[in-house]
Formats: sequence, C-alpha cells, structure tokens
Amino acid sequence: MTSSDTPANTSLSTLSPTAACIAFAGSRRIALGPLTTLARAVKAHSDSDDSAPILIFEAATSARIELDLRGSLDDVLARLPQPVPAEAARKSGPGRPKLGVVSREVTLLPRHWDWLATQPGGASVTLRKLVEEAKRASLDKDRARRASEAVHRFMTVMAGDLPQYEEAVRAFYAQDADRFSALIQAWPEDIRSHAAHLAAAALQGGEAATQAA
Repeated sequence: MTSSDTPANTSLSTLSPTAACIAFAGSRRIALGPLTTLARAVKAHSDSDDSAPILIFEAATSARIELDLRGSLDDVLARLPQPVPAEAARKSGPGRPKLGVVSREVTLLPRHWDWLATQPGGASVTLRKLVEEAKRASLDKDRARRASEAVHRFMTVMAGDLPQYEEAVRAFYAQDADRFSALIQAWPEDIRSHAAHLAAAALQGGEAATQAA
C-alpha cells in the first residue's frame, strides 16, 4: 500500500452539509459529527479558547477542511455548503436527469467508437455497463486503498512528531495490527483513538482486498 496523490485538503464546496467530520484543538478532540453540527462546536471553542490550533478533517478520508470562523455563528454557518432543494436537483439539463445521468465529453480512438456503435443500446449504455463492471471488480481494492490513505493523511498531520511515528507507519503498511496498536500507546488519547479507528477499518479492508485478488 502506498500513500495517495489525492490532495490532503478538500474544498468546502465539495462537501455535503451532512458529511461526518472531526475537529481537534491541539491533541484533544473537540467535535465529531455532521459538518453543520461540527462548525457550531468549533466556533464556540474558538471564541472561548484560541490557545491551541484547531484542525478539522473529513472523517472518512482525513482530508483537511478549512472553516472560515470570522464573524458570528450565523456568518460561519452561512458560508457552509447548503442542502440542494429536491426541486433544483430535478431540473432538466444534458443527459437524463431523472436517472441522474450527466452529459460529459468522452475522448476515444476511432476503433473504440466503431466497436461501441455495434453494441446493443448504443455507446452511452455500453460505457455505463463497462464502468459498473469495472467498479464491481475493483470495489474491495479501492475501498482498502481509500481507507489506507485516510490513515496516512491523519497520522502525517496529527502524529508526525509523536514517539514511534515512523515505526507505527511501517507496522500499519505491513498490516501488523498488534504491533501498530502497541506502538501508538504513548500517543495522546484522542489522537490514538482516532488513528486506531481508521487503521482498523483500513486493515479489515486490506484483508478483504487480498482475499479478492
């Protein structure tokens, strides 16, 4: 397993208001929950105590999230992604919106277009089937890779200066759960707990991917 080239930060505009997030003030966890709920807790903590830097992560990916805490709580909440009204989601556009189909450009060689033209249902139907088949074939490996990336991102930011960090990283990538657990015992409780939670999910996913290979 290797670390991802995916950016370590994520844009607020790409997040759902219900996305699960986790926030730390220094080494202490101060909030865990949907983005909107977390923003309230982070704002309250920031207003009452600014002695420790606040770091926020998307729980599933460990991508960093930057919240603009300026102004009032209402100002902070207004800058968060807003739920998309159901009616707006149903507005017509390219493709077949009722099925969630989106029209985008696809570039293929002439021989690929020639083959697609001979398939039942046409190019679009065939491409969707091929994508779904590829997704099913790689589902376990992709899940394990994303979980592994989440562990690496979180530990790099929150545990990079902690004791046994490098050894813990090696144990994690070696899928040695017992050694990993032993090596992180000296870490602050909240960092250790979240790292262990992420690692457990990643290691379980890695076992599933290995069995599927």
